[in-house]
Amino acid sequence: MNKIITKFLGLLVLVLLTACVTTTSSYNALQQQYDQLEGAFSADQAKIVLLEGELKVTLLDNLLFPEGGYKLSAFAQSVLVKLVPTLSALHQTKVVIAGYTDNIPIGSHLKRQGIVSNLDLSSKRADEVVDYLLKKGVDPTIISAQGFGENNPVASNDTADGRAQNRRIEITLVGPGN
Repeated sequence: MNKIITKFLGLLVLVLLTACVTTTSSYNALQQQYDQLEGAFSADQAKIVLLEGELKVTLLDNLLFPEGGYKLSAFAQSVLVKLVPTLSALHQTKVVIAGYTDNIPIGSHLKRQGIVSNLDLSSKRADEVVDYLLKKGVDPTIISAQGFGENNPVASNDTADGRAQNRRIEITLVGPGN
């Protein structure tokens, strides 16, 4: 009986150590990607945060899109292309492009284009970012787009500054970091 318990405890320790090494390796890979991206972006272009098992890059929409629009500007492309070396090296990490807006209702010029809500606009913006990154060589099996509209604000929509912070694209890397 003691031999069985000893073998079980030995196996348990081995599993726990393997999990620690795997977790450490994943963290180190994400840390390396964090360092690479932090070097590529200036503080006024992106906010980069490394949390448990996730690396998140937040870009304000005024860097990427004209006001009330969803087509990427040439400057936006020059900002997004900085992500390509990091994202192109990924094979097991999932990349989620999330679009957000403020709570100002959609204008008539967008409604004429078939965009009737902030959810539609945020989805179009996220799709534009994904399409651009795919054209630059990012693996289509690891990347997805999602629009959240005015949900999940990071600031108050009662001020112009708060609304500007809420209009954003978040690029989240989730997984082992490779």
